[in-house]
Amino acid sequence: MQEADKSNVILITGTNTTWNHPVFGGMIKKAVKEKGVKLIVVDPRDIGLAKLADIHMKQNPGSDNAWLMGLQHIIVKNDWHNKEFIKERTEGWDDYVKSLEFYTPEKVEEISGISKEQLFEAAKLYATAGRGAIFYAMGITQHSHGVDNVMACSNLQMILGNYGVEGTGVNPLRGQNNVQGACDMGGLPNVFSGYQPVANEDARKKFADAWGCKLEDMDDKVGQTVTTMVQNAGASIKGLYIVGENPMMSDPNQTHAKHQMEKLDFIVVQDIFLTETAQIADVVLPAAAFAEKYGTISNTERRVQYTNKALNPPGDAKHDHVIVAEIAKRMGCKDFPETVEALWAEIRKLTPSYAGISHERLQKLPGLRWPCPTEEHPGTPVLHGGKFSRGLGLLKAIEYKPSAEYPSKEYPLVLTTGRLLQHYHTGSMTRRSKVLEGIMPSGMIEINVNDAAKLNIKDGERVKVSSPRGSIEITALVTKKIKEGIVFIPFHFAESAANILTNDALDPVAKIPEYKVCSCKVEKIVKNL
Repeated sequence: MQEADKSNVILITGTNTTWNHPVFGGMIKKAVKEKGVKLIVVDPRDIGLAKLADIHMKQNPGSDNAWLMGLQHIIVKNDWHNKEFIKERTEGWDDYVKSLEFYTPEKVEEISGISKEQLFEAAKLYATAGRGAIFYAMGITQHSHGVDNVMACSNLQMILGNYGVEGTGVNPLRGQNNVQGACDMGGLPNVFSGYQPVANEDARKKFADAWGCKLEDMDDKVGQTVTTMVQNAGASIKGLYIVGENPMMSDPNQTHAKHQMEKLDFIVVQDIFLTETAQIADVVLPAAAFAEKYGTISNTERRVQYTNKALNPPGDAKHDHVIVAEIAKRMGCKDFPETVEALWAEIRKLTPSYAGISHERLQKLPGLRWPCPTEEHPGTPVLHGGKFSRGLGLLKAIEYKPSAEYPSKEYPLVLTTGRLLQHYHTGSMTRRSKVLEGIMPSGMIEINVNDAAKLNIKDGERVKVSSPRGSIEITALVTKKIKEGIVFIPFHFAESAANILTNDALDPVAKIPEYKVCSCKVEKIVKNL
């Protein structure tokens, strides 16, 4: 994040950064205003950073792989690509270049709504300005072709040599303060900590030995993601143990998700508040909040930071690791690590990228960025210097895929969802803040002035929003800041839950739902006299 002013040009897409990552959004604004960094914003809304952008392209939701590959079509055609980097550090060039043939400026304009002139202007600026960085968030990933979108970002950076140098790279902005840490610790269905594959026998043996298990008892099969667990509730999934997650607000197609959860034999929720999900649980385990425990947090730039306890947990609430250890004891595990120190020792022993990160070092430093293999190692601020983890970087041939659902005669508008500055995720914390709730007590649907006029909807009026999956009532915010034909609803508010409307179509690889594109209709609510 500190490298924002080291870039010559920054491409922002799929992130309303000044709302969702406001501290970093401020750092980008400072880099643009004070250091002269060029800025390209791609978003269907007039987000805060669009006001500072040299170029703001308003794409149709769901068209990101098209405009990203369209930029690359123009870059290669005009010979702006980095031939030396491509030759020395990548593979797959021939198939990749062939795939670019589809993404002509004319075709991309048809798909994305971005004019071919503006696309050329953006491609030229990004390719010729020097060091370029891409920052994105869930506006890129939460699609039925989210993996292709990320691959397209990676392709763009590889053909320009934007890897392994300060102020470059593909930079996903994590949605929570320790999402990176959860993934690092194996909070994914296919890896142990440090991204060591469960399918790898050497990795399984290493963990089996450390945990006192037999190798043959270590499952080599990839598990299920959150979305597939909900889909398979009542079938392959009989019970769920949910920690710090609120799927009864955050899952798409909420009516279906609720129906699936009702099929479960047993639900345990471990959280700091009685969330919508906790309310339907068989057992609720009260946990400590962030300021009530100590340990580490790994942030969006892989920076591992030590956090001190400031308060005691209320009542019988316990640290998360203590709750897990207590359950493990009752299930017959006699030597389960019970303290932060014991857990950290195990993490360092089994996770090479964390091996050199000690609590003693972290208490003296503003964090260390992994990989940090030894206690003498300074940490790694920039990844991919010299070579990629897979060896050569793969230039991926990407076939254009549309979103799973588009407007129809019955549902003529496109709905996209996201967060507000004042609230966070499902609102389980921020909506309990009197200050934040006072500023933004309810949700609103952003609708373009022209769409509102056609529907005879005025600013501040109540409307009914429907999709093929359900309906909600919400207040209209009539604005010029959103592209015509598109509406935006934040998903923080249970009383106007956007995820009643969203589509549960999944990316075939990552299994992430398509929160950012679905069809809907908006109707004015006429009160009976």
